[in-house]
Order: sequence, then C-alpha cells, then structure tokens
Amino acid sequence: MRAMNKKAKIYVAGHTGMVGSAIVRKLKADGYQNIVVKTHQALDLTNQSETHAFFEEERPDYVFIGAAKVGGIQANNDFPADFLYVNMMINANIIHAAHEVGVKKLLALGSSCIYPKYAKQPIHESEFLDGMLEPTNEGYAIAKISALEMVKFFHQQYNDPFISCMPTNIYGENDNFDLQGSHVIPAMIRKFHTAKAEGADSVTLWGTGSPLREFLYVDDLADACVFLMEHYDEPEHINVGSGEEVSIKELAGMVKEVVGFEGDLIFDTDKPDGTPRKLLDTEKLKSLGWKYKVLLREGLQKTYDYFCNGSSEEELS
Repeated sequence: MRAMNKKAKIYVAGHTGMVGSAIVRKLKADGYQNIVVKTHQALDLTNQSETHAFFEEERPDYVFIGAAKVGGIQANNDFPADFLYVNMMINANIIHAAHEVGVKKLLALGSSCIYPKYAKQPIHESEFLDGMLEPTNEGYAIAKISALEMVKFFHQQYNDPFISCMPTNIYGENDNFDLQGSHVIPAMIRKFHTAKAEGADSVTLWGTGSPLREFLYVDDLADACVFLMEHYDEPEHINVGSGEEVSIKELAGMVKEVVGFEGDLIFDTDKPDGTPRKLLDTEKLKSLGWKYKVLLREGLQKTYDYFCNGSSEEELS
C-alpha cells in the first residue's frame, strides 16, 4: 500500500454525478494534476468496444468508478431492467478493461441499499448476500452486487489490485432535488424550501418520524475513497459511513431550521415508516484510521446553500 503519485493518471468515471464530482474535487484539492474525465456523450461506458478503446488509448494508473444509473424507489420499481443492464455493463466493461491494460488500482462503489432487506443492525460487511434483497430496487442491487463480486474475483484470480466500498446514504452538492426521484434529505430540503417560499403554515411528512438513519456528506465519501485507494488492499468490500444515526424527526427539525421555515412540522402517522433502523458497522474503516469530518448540521447547511445557489434554474423553478 502506498500513496498515489501526484502526477499519476487518474480516471474518474461519472465525474458529473454527485459522487464522481466530489472525488474530482478531492483529488484536485490534494494536488493531483492528471485527472481524466469523459462525458457520457463522449464515452458510452455500456459499450464494451468504446470502453476498451478508451482504456487502451489513455492507460490510466488509477480508476474510481463513480458512474451509475441511479433513481428513487419509483424509478427503480418501474424500470428494473434498465437499472440492472446499465449498471452491470458500466462496471463489467470498466473492470475488464482495467484488467486488460494493467491499471495499478481500481475502486468500485456499492451502496448500502444492496444489503439484505432484513440485515442485522448495525450492518457488518459479513451480512452481504446473506438474505433476500429489497424487492423495489432488486435490479440495481444485483448489478452492484455483481460489480463488488467482480472486483473480488479479479483480485483472487488475477491478483489485480481492485477494491470496493459500500457507502451509506450520501447527500450534498450535486444531489437530485426532484421530489419524485430524490432521497430523504434533498426531498426534505425541497419540501421545506417550497413551503417557506409559498408561506405555508405547515409541512407534512410521512410516518412517525421515529426511524433511524445514517448519512454521510459526499465530500467525506470522496475523502474515504482516496484514503482507501492508498490504505486498503483486500478483495472484500469495506463499509463507509459516519457510524452515527439520527431519527427522521430530528433530521426534519434540522432541515426546517437550516431552511428557515417557521411553520409547523406534522407527521402523518397513517403513512408507513419504512425500515425502523439502518446503520452500517464502520469499525473496519475506523481501524484503518479514517473518520468522517462533516457533521450533519454543517452538511445540511452546505447542501441547502448549494440548492439555493448552485442548482440549475430548472431545478429551482
């Protein structure tokens, strides 16, 4: 295990997305000067020959796979074939091409939603593939599972220095704030912001507010990814999270405060709560010496500032 050379050629797949853009920001801040990126228009990662030609031409030293087709519960439920095919092809093509050209190291990313639906809490790495998946995102999950297994098997069979990590719920800059397709934090930010703008008396959220969730600011994930590239070499994936949990009610109170909404917060207890608790066991990562830096309240403020200033006009309309 050793540090990446500052002049090494580093390919970040998916650099326009939330995770990929954060990895690029982190690498630039750390002084890496030779970062290679390609838009989807310039390189279709689901196309094997295009991907292999790109790797043959560029021959990167290091690869971060931040590219993925992502969406909310509804989209995953309605288009499982698309989520399975696109994500499986992206990872299979990149991992195989990286193997063919002899990349020094590669990092693939899973997602905590691909752990079994009824995994023991906090979720240890050993819970992987130990139960039934959540049916609503099974297509996406199977593609991500195959990526993590591919990393492991290329590591085992060819001794390729490929690794993978399993991030918890990520939020922050470049998130999706569309109410239909977004996750809990961006959806709350949008909801409270709209209520404030319209002078609404209250905001209603589903459930009791009692479920516990873990969140990690996207720049902390990027920091962990670069850290793992330099300090982790095992074929099995490693969890990445804050190790801290917060109730949905506490989270809503923080978002309400950050946005400056002064109306009432109402919980519709007739609506479902979802999983009561979801937390990753991050002891393995902590033992390597990594810890998150951005506290939730600070991260929410950064995310809201981005929403107000950095989102496109269309996003805010």
